[in-house]
Parts: sequence; structure tokens; C-alpha cells
Amino acid sequence: MPLELSIVVPVCEEAPLVRPFLRHLRERAPGAEIIVADGGSTDGTAGLAAGLCDQLMVIDRSRAVQMNAGARAAHGDVLWFVHVDAQVPEGCLNEIARIMDNRKVVGGYFRILLPPGFVYRLTDSFAHYAGLLLRMRCGDHGIFCRRTVFADIGGFPEVPLMEDVEFFRRLLRRGRVVHSHKRILVNPRRYEAIGCARLTLAYGFIASLYAFGVPLSVLARMHQHMCCTAHEPRTSPA
Repeated sequence: MPLELSIVVPVCEEAPLVRPFLRHLRERAPGAEIIVADGGSTDGTAGLAAGLCDQLMVIDRSRAVQMNAGARAAHGDVLWFVHVDAQVPEGCLNEIARIMDNRKVVGGYFRILLPPGFVYRLTDSFAHYAGLLLRMRCGDHGIFCRRTVFADIGGFPEVPLMEDVEFFRRLLRRGRVVHSHKRILVNPRRYEAIGCARLTLAYGFIASLYAFGVPLSVLARMHQHMCCTAHEPRTSPA
């Protein structure tokens, strides 16, 4: 029997992006269940998403809480967590099915791709190889896993930062996690707002401190200071 896939999309204050993204997702992932988990947006994001997804929920603003709620509502055998500012690759459903066809595989993810440019090539290459070294992946990579495994490991931990990395490490402890050579195109809006070199160094610095066991509460304050724009709400990243 073919695997059924549910896509969980956490959003918050994403009115300009949500409708084009959901149309794109319908085109690239036909037949998949799409669940939008809105973190209480005040800009009309939820209303714009209605009609373009299979399920829409409005809950507390916290990416971990949103993704866990979306996962609980999902019907698919495989859960795929995708950000609203991404472009998923063509043939993504077949690629996920190919990876998950091996019963020893508990999950997987895609490599990321930023727009053309030398600094961006260094950035997305650093993200891949440093991630392999440190056994870390963030949500931009479109992590997917079996729904049964998601439930067994307790979903995403509701922590102030790096809930995706913590979740990824839990996956690794449960079995084989495979990366696809297909790429998810990442919107460079945060890099453009803060500065590509500055943000890349900040991410690398925070990841290194995380690997050495610095408390997440400390890293969350550093992330707010180094990686967020002035208008972003002071909450757990979403």
C-alpha cells in the first residue's frame, strides 16, 4: 500500500506568503493532506489559508505547539513539516516515498538551497556539512518522519529554541534518518534583513554553543538579539 502523507505548515503573521505557498504546495504535492497551524496571527493569515488546506487550526504562538497540534490532527502515515517561506522540489512526494520505503528508515530531510551567490553557497553548504558533523537539522530542511515514530518520541519538545534540532536528535536515536539530494529553496528574507554573513556566523555560533550544552534559555536570548529583526515578536520562533 502506498504511504499517505500529511504536511504540517506552522504559520504566524504570514499574510503575504501563505496563499502563494499553499498553491505551490498543492501543485508540487498533489494528494497530500495539508494542515495549517496558525499561531494566532493578527494579519489575516488564517483567513487567507482557509480553502487552500485540508485542515486549519488556530492555537498558541509557539512553533513546537503548532506542529504538535498539526501532527495530532493528521491522518497520514508520514508527517512532513514544511515552512511557509520555502519552495519544495518537484517530485517531492515520490522522493519521500522512495526514502520511506525502507522500513529501517524512521525519517528524513532535504538539503536547503539559497538563491545564487557565493556567500549563499557557502551558507547552505555550511548548513549541510556542519549539520552532519553536529548531528543537527533545523526546520528549513523539511524534516519528515513516520507518524508512529513521532508519537513514540513525544513530538517536538516545547522549548524556547531549537525544538526542531531536539526533535531531529530524538529521531536519530530511534533509527536511520536519510537526507535527500533534492533541495528545498529557502526564502532569503531573514538573511537580507539582518545580513547574510552576520546571520550565518550567528547561526554557527549558537549551534556550536548548543553542541557544548549551553542552556536553551540562554541561546534563546542570544537568538533574539542576534538573529531577529526589531519588529519580530519576542516569543519562541515561529
